[in-house]
Amino acid sequence: MASGLLRISLSPHRNLSFSYDSKSNVHGFGFRSLPQRLRSQRLSKVSGGRAPNFSYFFAKAVDVGAPAKSTPLTEGQQRRGESSVLLDVTGMMCGACVARVKSVLSADKRVESAVVNMVTETAAVRVRPEVVEEAVGESLARKLTECGFPTKERVPGTGVEENVRKWREMAEKKEELLVKSRNRVAFAWALVALCCGSHASHILHSLGIHVGHGSFLELLHNSYVKGGIALAALLGPGRGILFDGLRAFSKGSPNMNSLVGFGSVAAFAISLVSPSLKAESESHFLTLGFNGKHHSLMNRMQVMLLGFVLLGRSLEERARIKASSDMNELLSLISTRSRLVITSSESDSSADNVLCSDAMCVEVPTDDIRVGDSVLVLPGETVPVDGKVLAGRSVVDESMLTGESLPVFKEVGFVVSAGTINWGGPLRIEASSNGSNSTISKIISMVEDAQGRAAPIQRLADSIAGPFVYIVMTLSAATFTFWYYLGTHIFPDVLLNDIAGPDGNPLLLSLKLSVDVLVVSCPCALGLATPTAILVGTSLGAKQGLLIRGGDVLERLASVDYVALDKTGTLTEGKPTLSAITSLLYEEQEILRIAAAVEKTALHPIAKAIVNKAESLNLTIPITTGQLAEPGFGSLAEVDGRLVAVGSLEWVCDRFQRGTNLSDLKKLENSMMHQLSNEVSLSKHSRTVVYVGREGEGVIGAIAVCDSLRHDAKSVVTRLQKKGIKTILLSGDREEAVATIAKTVGMESESINASLTPQQKSGVIKSLQTAGHRVAMVGDGINDAPSLALADVGIAMQVESQQSAASDAASIILLGNKLSQVVDALDLAQATMAKVYQNLSWAVAYNAVAVPIAAGVLLPHFDFAMTPSLSGGLMALSSIFVVTNSVLLQQLHGSDKNKQS
Repeated sequence: MASGLLRISLSPHRNLSFSYDSKSNVHGFGFRSLPQRLRSQRLSKVSGGRAPNFSYFFAKAVDVGAPAKSTPLTEGQQRRGESSVLLDVTGMMCGACVARVKSVLSADKRVESAVVNMVTETAAVRVRPEVVEEAVGESLARKLTECGFPTKERVPGTGVEENVRKWREMAEKKEELLVKSRNRVAFAWALVALCCGSHASHILHSLGIHVGHGSFLELLHNSYVKGGIALAALLGPGRGILFDGLRAFSKGSPNMNSLVGFGSVAAFAISLVSPSLKAESESHFLTLGFNGKHHSLMNRMQVMLLGFVLLGRSLEERARIKASSDMNELLSLISTRSRLVITSSESDSSADNVLCSDAMCVEVPTDDIRVGDSVLVLPGETVPVDGKVLAGRSVVDESMLTGESLPVFKEVGFVVSAGTINWGGPLRIEASSNGSNSTISKIISMVEDAQGRAAPIQRLADSIAGPFVYIVMTLSAATFTFWYYLGTHIFPDVLLNDIAGPDGNPLLLSLKLSVDVLVVSCPCALGLATPTAILVGTSLGAKQGLLIRGGDVLERLASVDYVALDKTGTLTEGKPTLSAITSLLYEEQEILRIAAAVEKTALHPIAKAIVNKAESLNLTIPITTGQLAEPGFGSLAEVDGRLVAVGSLEWVCDRFQRGTNLSDLKKLENSMMHQLSNEVSLSKHSRTVVYVGREGEGVIGAIAVCDSLRHDAKSVVTRLQKKGIKTILLSGDREEAVATIAKTVGMESESINASLTPQQKSGVIKSLQTAGHRVAMVGDGINDAPSLALADVGIAMQVESQQSAASDAASIILLGNKLSQVVDALDLAQATMAKVYQNLSWAVAYNAVAVPIAAGVLLPHFDFAMTPSLSGGLMALSSIFVVTNSVLLQQLHGSDKNKQS
């Protein structure tokens, strides 16, 4: 988890590799060498006189920390590849704390870059590649702890049970802190009631209720008692704020607690040293404070200040926990225990029997499940691991993974994913992954990493929040200096205001206004503006089957103005069926047999259609050697001692230039068209023709496959166009097939790009980016991976929970494999960024307005000034507004999504 985002290795394809270079973030496609005999004798011939088309491209969308398993690595290389460290950092209170933590980490020579998230209390550190020291994480954690931020390194590679235990412990710890926070709030407001209780008789008197002063009220009137209550508030519920603020200030990283602590101490000190202490004037109850003995007034204000601040902190913490509720729901889908089924080799393990008579069912930790084990899942239980159904029939709730509300029917041969809930009957499944490598575990790890990736706009907020505390302290000192030395002389009437005390003391007025400036400012709102919205957005996306790699992805997606769509598997279902076979020299089954042999190891949907057809006819598929696949063109292998190629006409002809003439090709095409003309032509189907060639003979046959258009393809294109987003179609298929699909979904002819190689697809996207457009690419196959990585936002369709190069290269993965999720992702990104902008606007506007008012800008002309207690209340409300506004994204976007469903 700590070494990078979700890294999905390609299936064990012997000759095709997809790899990363962790130093340069360059992705590469390549082909492993053929056997020596083929390499020396045939590779130049079958390549048509040119080298295989290896492509390299820069990947903007993926942050990769370690090489994929494309080449063997030494132990040292593997360790150096783990170039990221994840730290759990506590003690961060505001944006200034975030800036301090980031500066401490960035100042270390071993650190290349660092991202700090206050909401999730994590720091992701990218270590320089040349660093060979092993205990980098421990060293950085120790350094942050010494700076006042207790930190632990998050150890990767732990099992699913250990991870769940840690996640739940963290949630329980937050709940315990919330309970303690509530107790502090109750204690603080009890002291507020006592401190202000002496004026209860005045309030009742103003309401026409006359009561006599009892001994208790007389006791509360005592100045020493009020001073003792103020001191109790400072050293009791306010102790954490005071000590943390002083500690942070002593270490050179003052935070929000420093401002509140200094303000509280200053208010208490004013009550002790004020020249007005001897004034004995009782007055009436005021809206913004009490005006009696002035030391009593300042004591009340100090106690009320701490009460408001602690109340705001408690509400803010509750809102933060609410913001992470979607993540907690995902955690609840992880099953730490599994029912392992063990049967004897002689047992009847047919699909009709979920459990054999002599089978043994043992409950074991999910971490002990291995690939190939049989696992029993009873009705109402969560599927613990990914797998394939061996026996039983049931319906499974996949809503938490795909966003699909209706249960999905499952029977023998169907794929089930960890985290889904079995509702119908018992199922026996064959595990295809272990617990820590299951779909739901990867989703949670990916969401965690995504929440640690800062959106670019957050850098602006952090750059302001970092020096904010120093700026506020400077403004506070400037406020005192101005009013004490100049303001009271320029505007003498201000001394008549209640904040100057009964005697109109300029020192008292200056001190109170400077305290107001300290207390009313709110760097917390700036620090929380972006991460809380990103936290809610990424968690909400995961709940709807949208895996989003980070806040930077959401920011880029929200500004997209072009969406490029692949055809096969994206606009179409990606489940083509074979519709026609033709050949001039051989039987149709012979063409299908050798074509299936070549495509046996390929991943493209067309290849699967050919293989499935051959298997359904029970054809004997020959063993092949020396497979070579060129994405976007076709596949090549040695079959029965001769090289066979399956792919586009031009590519196959380039492989075997001899033995094929134009007249034969024309006859082959006419024969294919004749077969296809006998079928009903439907606009909602896409037909693709691939050609089969053999060494020494050239093109010997052709195969046509038919793929259905997705039911939501037209509506998705229409919705995107209504949003002002232009859509283009990028396909390697022939122009006639692409044009038919484009016309059906409502695309203009100028939006069609057919017969493209993977490099040409990337070229189209690059040209749009050069013209200043933001481009999102939607695809599903390995031939789309270069374009997905090059686009500003790559969106991959995930088919049957299978991992591929496309999902590796993409920055958003659609677990539901529904094209409509593209619009859902776009809506979520726009809604999330709208919340970010609202939060930042509020935070900046609040401080821009509140700080000058607290400094007394309205005092000369409007006779209005804040009190420390009012300033503390406003400061707390500012943070609460930001967090609550982010949490509203759950209700607003979630309800809109339900209405659309």
